[in-house]
Amino acid sequence: MASTKNLSPRQLSAFTACILSIPIALGIWGITSDWRIGAASLVIVWIGSFALILVTLEQFIYRKIKLIYKLIHQKKATKREEVYFKYILPKKSIDEVREDVEAWGEQQQKEIELLQRNEAYRKEFLQNLAHEFKTPIFAIQGYVDTLLDGAMEDQEVAKRFLEKASKNTARLVNLVSDLDEITRLESGEQLLYKQSFVIQDLIQEVYDTLSIKLQAKNIQASIKKGCEAPITVFADKEKIKQVLVNLVVNATKYGKQNGTIVASVYNTDEQHVIVEISDDGIGIEEEHLSRIFERFYRTDSARSRDKGGTGLGLAICKHIIEAHGETVHVRSTPDVGTTIGFTLARKQNG
Repeated sequence: MASTKNLSPRQLSAFTACILSIPIALGIWGITSDWRIGAASLVIVWIGSFALILVTLEQFIYRKIKLIYKLIHQKKATKREEVYFKYILPKKSIDEVREDVEAWGEQQQKEIELLQRNEAYRKEFLQNLAHEFKTPIFAIQGYVDTLLDGAMEDQEVAKRFLEKASKNTARLVNLVSDLDEITRLESGEQLLYKQSFVIQDLIQEVYDTLSIKLQAKNIQASIKKGCEAPITVFADKEKIKQVLVNLVVNATKYGKQNGTIVASVYNTDEQHVIVEISDDGIGIEEEHLSRIFERFYRTDSARSRDKGGTGLGLAICKHIIEAHGETVHVRSTPDVGTTIGFTLARKQNG
């Protein structure tokens, strides 16, 4: 028997009408012994069955299928779409419709999974945000309450508590500032003022700016041998400086005493440059690498908070680089070190 898998409604109606009409015509021929009556019965029954089945399919079954398609598209049909639903859609086989519905179902499942991941991320972000604000606020409240309860009488204690309150206030200010910046970067409100500059000069400028922090841990910061030749890039100089500062500060925090920080710069092709900052510090476990650019994500919450910072530095770096239309990457091995790099556009000619 021929497969009915890809038959259109008209073909399916004709096929079913044949199955019905042939036995009936044979029965009538057997009763009357007149082949002409049998042939006429075959034609009449086939025509009647064909019309009835076709109308049933198109008016009832395919009306439901059309409704399914309208629900899939989730919008009011235009006149053109109504024509499609009325004249073109019924030509599809049931299996083709099933494949369309299955594809739609898979798409919906992916969207549900994405929403679930986003919801989990939102909850985690809000929890982290509350914690980041709560810690300095409670500290400030504690110092102020202690002063009000009588500690103000002791000038030395009062000064120490006010300095600690000021430090926590500064932390709050930095946190709000970083949140504001990352919001503007995400919304596209942060404009880029691109210019041509030598990336090695900017790296050395960052090293000089952070020299006190580097000296505190006796860390030697340098540009890798073979990467000293000036390479001119085209980007927002101040924003890239912010990225480099964040990366070098991180490398200093998690680098080892008497360690090294090395910057590498490579031409990848005629249009792009890779800039990498490497340290020989504690490194990052592989399970954390895919998440270190998330806001407030910390590989070790207790240890990370002891190091200071808002937990937004790497997230800001990622947004700045992506705002340039470039990419950021990370490589790391525990107790060996970490390398974080990004691409930039080379100097534009003309």
